[in-house]
Amino acid sequence: MLASIAQCSPKCYHASHPMPRTIAIIGAGAAGMMAAATILESHPDHVIHLFDKNPSLGRKVVISGGGRCNVTTGITDRKVLMTKYTRGAQFLSHALTAFTPARVRSWFEQHGVPLKCEEDLRVFPVSDDGNDVVRAFERVFRAHDVRTHLRDSVTTLTHDGANFVVTASSGIYSCDAVIVTTGGNAYRHTGSTGDGYDFARAFGHTITPLGPSLNSFETAQSWCKELSGLSMPDAQWSVTVDGTKHRVHGPMLFTHFGVSGPSTFALSSRIAFAPISKQQPLTVAWSPIADRDFQSWDEQFLSATQENGRKHVLTFLAQTLPRRLASTLLTLAAIHEDTTLANLTKELRKRLIHLLSGELSLTFLSRRAGDEFVTAGGVVLDEVDPTTMQSRLRPGLFFAGEVLDVDGVTGGFNLQASWATGRLAGTHAAQ
Repeated sequence: MLASIAQCSPKCYHASHPMPRTIAIIGAGAAGMMAAATILESHPDHVIHLFDKNPSLGRKVVISGGGRCNVTTGITDRKVLMTKYTRGAQFLSHALTAFTPARVRSWFEQHGVPLKCEEDLRVFPVSDDGNDVVRAFERVFRAHDVRTHLRDSVTTLTHDGANFVVTASSGIYSCDAVIVTTGGNAYRHTGSTGDGYDFARAFGHTITPLGPSLNSFETAQSWCKELSGLSMPDAQWSVTVDGTKHRVHGPMLFTHFGVSGPSTFALSSRIAFAPISKQQPLTVAWSPIADRDFQSWDEQFLSATQENGRKHVLTFLAQTLPRRLASTLLTLAAIHEDTTLANLTKELRKRLIHLLSGELSLTFLSRRAGDEFVTAGGVVLDEVDPTTMQSRLRPGLFFAGEVLDVDGVTGGFNLQASWATGRLAGTHAAQ
């Protein structure tokens, strides 16, 4: 069966009223939904076929942010925003300028989704319900009669010399343009299984190595697990991989399996391609407070000893660190909790301070399966026009979202990139 898309009426179309186009969008995640909405609101005569193998739209959007959906960021400084992308920052520059976080917030507000910006500058729906974000698109699609193909897998994408040919479970479709927004290969249970890479390769595109990003880690150290539930507001990680030193800091969390939290995710993004396993563990340096070096700790110890040498070291540390962590660090330094500052020898003091200031090593045994909700790597960016998201190899073929070799740290930056690239692809595919 050949489903003919973009059947045009015989009336005359002028430059101000271009002939309706038929556009297939493969993947109904953040980028795909935004691309479709952009086309419909600017060119309501165009015919949109939106394919997704899931039974509902935006499945990954709904579960992001723990179900709250971290829509975007409250950061307005462009230079700061660009530092939040581990890969593809320069490529994203045009898209993020055209559809800034502020404009993203405005778009959702105008489409019936009130938003709030929290203290850490993460932006969520006021309802804390990711379903509200998807419902905004559903309203747009109902108003414009989008041809939504749910539970419909696209198996091949080709070009017959005149049009693109989309072969799906439901049939074969001919169209003027295609936007590939299939996501990466993370969170495979949401349908992000990497199909888009095969579609890209079919037109000569190159795919970079792929790796998991924004994941937690299982650690060999049992004391990490014993501190489960304890968080640090600004811890620091440091590791050298393939000759490159990576240092990140921010909030982190001890868990029943090891470590997690924003700074842990940021580190995982930097080392997404490093092999980590029980057979090939990775040793990482950790310190509980990022801006404290050896000298500052040493000065604080000496000052406190002069002021009240009878104070226990544990009591002194618990003024700055959670008591459970302070007790653990003393154990690791082989210092009894009842030791007073005055009785703390120079050797023991230095041993403890070294642990406090970045010489405490953690051994990563594995990335937590299922935690990696962003894929590092994707379609090579040199093969895509950053001002349009159109393929440089095949006119009429567009890419947006996580299928590209772009990814950022946690905090709404990956959804922001998907909204922005999806909007840019939709704008230019419509033209």
